[in-house]
Amino acid sequence: MPFSPFRRRARAGSRPRHLLPATLRAFALGAGLLATQPAAHAAEPRLVIEDNDFLGPGGSDQQSVIPLLFNPAVKVLGFTVATGDGWENQESAHLRRFLEIIGRTDVPVADGAVYPLINSVKLMRLREKQFGTIPWKGAWGALGSMDKVPSEQPPLPAMKDGAPTLKPTAESAALFLIQQVHAHPHQVTIVEAGPMTNLALAIRIDPTFAATAKELIFMGGLLDTSMRALTGNVDFASDFNMIFDPEAAHITLTAPWPSITVVGNVSNDLMMTRDYLKRIQQKRTPMTDYIGTYYDPLPMWDEMATAIAADPSLITASLDAYMDIDIANGPHYGHVVVWPDSTAPREMDIRKVRIVQSIDAQRFLDTFLHEAQSDVRSAGHP
Repeated sequence: MPFSPFRRRARAGSRPRHLLPATLRAFALGAGLLATQPAAHAAEPRLVIEDNDFLGPGGSDQQSVIPLLFNPAVKVLGFTVATGDGWENQESAHLRRFLEIIGRTDVPVADGAVYPLINSVKLMRLREKQFGTIPWKGAWGALGSMDKVPSEQPPLPAMKDGAPTLKPTAESAALFLIQQVHAHPHQVTIVEAGPMTNLALAIRIDPTFAATAKELIFMGGLLDTSMRALTGNVDFASDFNMIFDPEAAHITLTAPWPSITVVGNVSNDLMMTRDYLKRIQQKRTPMTDYIGTYYDPLPMWDEMATAIAADPSLITASLDAYMDIDIANGPHYGHVVVWPDSTAPREMDIRKVRIVQSIDAQRFLDTFLHEAQSDVRSAGHP
């Protein structure tokens, strides 16, 4: 099957080869996206788009929407979806179904990249034979063998949580991201909690995209995990979001974002334990029923990233460093590389990032508990 980063309704051949910022602005005006915006004030909500590989039902990917949707200081402009932990069509369907269950069908979902930019099932299978098993392979074999993994996205299977009636947007994820950022210049926080394919496509379509956003916050960029892979859970030491599409991560992390925040090793620190789940289920709502039904005892990886996007004051310690992704074929393909100021290669287009080292864990857990018990039937949401 020829490479196609978008679903069929938004194939690359249907658009001009060169989409300049002025063209994007005119397009957005015609769509009513660039209506006059009031000046930003401190009291206005934080504008956020989350891009993720929304594996479902349940689990960290799906639960990551909770700190955004139920924080009154945040306005979610939409969710964008890419293959990663699961195939894109399944992730999108599970996300749209979850939004129906929790009563938030007002938030758009844009379907996006079905395949990485270069990586493929065949290449990952070969890499495992050359350099050793990749613990978590997401849509391409999960924790098991890749032997019977199809190279093309399979049809949508029957869903345990029920098929959604909510439809995705007409725009592909990359174009949705571009439109929203230009509609709200320098105001949109992009939260990336999966492979960065959609962001890389948006950057390549519109070179002004990253600079026009407010910031990028992403879950990934694990550092110094070799010993953890030996002494702990090897999957928790695997930087899947980077490994699945290294070229997209390289393109994204070298783009001119005003700022980049990395939620890496720290995201392994807090687990969705059974005791914590019991606290959430003390209030019975459609959302707590869903969380309990599809409970998965994993670190709260993506929930932490979105919580930081909603409330950056959760960060209690961080450090700055230059960061890039190794895209050379070899055992470190997709691994993060970091440099301090003193040794950073100045001729490369690497950018400085803020690496989160610790957060206010108790406040994060207390806040997520409250948000997870939210019920739109009494909250006044559309």
